[in-house]
Amino acid sequence: MGKIVSKEEFKTSIRPKLKQAGKTIALCHGVFDLLHPGHVIHLEQAKGMADKLAVSITAAQYVRKGPGRPYFDDELRMKVLASLECVDYVLLSEGYTGKDTIACVEPDIYVKGEEYSRAGDDITGKITEEQAFVEAHGGSIRFTSGQVFSSTKLINMAFPSLSGEAKAYMENFHTRYGLPEILDYAQAASKLKILVIGDVIIDKYTYCCLQGMMSKDMGYSASLSHSEEYLGGAAAIARHLSSFAGQVTLMSMIGSEEPVRLRLFDELSDKMRLRLTYDVQGGVPTIIKHRYLTRNEKREEYKKIFAVNNIPQNVHYEGKVYASFKEKLKSTCADYDAVFLCDFGHGLVDREVMEIVQKQAKFLALNCQTNSANKGLNIITKYTRADVFTVDQQELKLAFPEEAGDEKAGLRKLAGHLKGCGFLTRGSKGAYGIGKAGIQDCPAFTLNVKDTIGAGDAFFAVAGIFTAAGAPPEAGIFAGNVAGALGANIVGNKEAVEKVNVLKYAGTLMNI
Repeated sequence: MGKIVSKEEFKTSIRPKLKQAGKTIALCHGVFDLLHPGHVIHLEQAKGMADKLAVSITAAQYVRKGPGRPYFDDELRMKVLASLECVDYVLLSEGYTGKDTIACVEPDIYVKGEEYSRAGDDITGKITEEQAFVEAHGGSIRFTSGQVFSSTKLINMAFPSLSGEAKAYMENFHTRYGLPEILDYAQAASKLKILVIGDVIIDKYTYCCLQGMMSKDMGYSASLSHSEEYLGGAAAIARHLSSFAGQVTLMSMIGSEEPVRLRLFDELSDKMRLRLTYDVQGGVPTIIKHRYLTRNEKREEYKKIFAVNNIPQNVHYEGKVYASFKEKLKSTCADYDAVFLCDFGHGLVDREVMEIVQKQAKFLALNCQTNSANKGLNIITKYTRADVFTVDQQELKLAFPEEAGDEKAGLRKLAGHLKGCGFLTRGSKGAYGIGKAGIQDCPAFTLNVKDTIGAGDAFFAVAGIFTAAGAPPEAGIFAGNVAGALGANIVGNKEAVEKVNVLKYAGTLMNI
């Protein structure tokens, strides 16, 4: 039998024999992406605490160190650990904590590094949970001592997971901000009461295998794989915010479709409060944006080949229903610490809604989007106030076409017009932020991209709530770009960008 074993094999065969022989077991758990002297010392000390040493690694899909990590795949990381003389067994853990391997190994001693001895320093907050789980299975937790090395720092410096521009930026950024400051802003955000206003959009993704051009027409020919639907629009932004804020409320209008209503409550009611108004007459349906995609054959990257939507050319909500929505907004808008207004230009946000929010919101985070259905008709300069805003390059050009060749000049004009600070997202070039200290330039934090659809929403949500929590634009743009990098590695709005993942990746970037 080799050292690399399955959890089931360990639980049903190895563990009973070791117990019968009176042997004690120590368990170490981690990513072990790049084995270094600190790891070896840690594992040798752990082996000295028991008769046998088992080591579990976090499966790649559960590693939360940002895009491009782990650098080495599961098989290679297990193989390297198995080569160490002090290691007796190597297992694959399939979860965000080591609880699955703790349950099957039932270690007498669960061994963590010295850096975990202070539970308050653990960003994930899982060490206390793991300790309780170990003790419930009859074990105890102990900590090794010795010099702490950082495999994250070694990988950041030695391997191309970050661009040279991003490395240089982080070396400079780290002279002014450390991870404790970022954690403080996240803690301040956790006390905020947030209102999100905007259209709920159903993003339907149909995956295809592109076969080429049709023989007698100008269109593409493709074979169908499967379809998935995700909650997008304001619902996606509210999901991003829900893991950061103390309380999130989503206020929107949807059509009369009962399956949509049930899905919203099923997927969102445990994360936020829903204040939905229903167009019972069915005059305006819940928006569905249907995209057809094909996957890059060599890497997990998706390209849109066609899109269809059900957005009416002229939106006319039933009068009493729309009035009810506005009355709800008037009566509650001022009760929130911050309002995130997601104006997609599909008809929900009219002049009266704009005026209510601009007048009553204590803190206004604004995103006024341009898309194929409203291009040139939904310009952010129709607003006169925003405490923080986010625009992309096309939206800025439409607002100030005379500054098309000078984005920084356009951004200054927009900040002056809205009397607030803000951000310009620039795709692979990163983002600009503007505040009292002037304009900051922050590069993109990933070279790996699956789908850019949800990246902008993730940026807006996280940069906005950090700014609402008191972070200066430079810290806000950093947090926003971290979220954008994570969002670009999620297909559509299939998942939310979680607070713990943002903070873990921020910690990874700080290790430059």
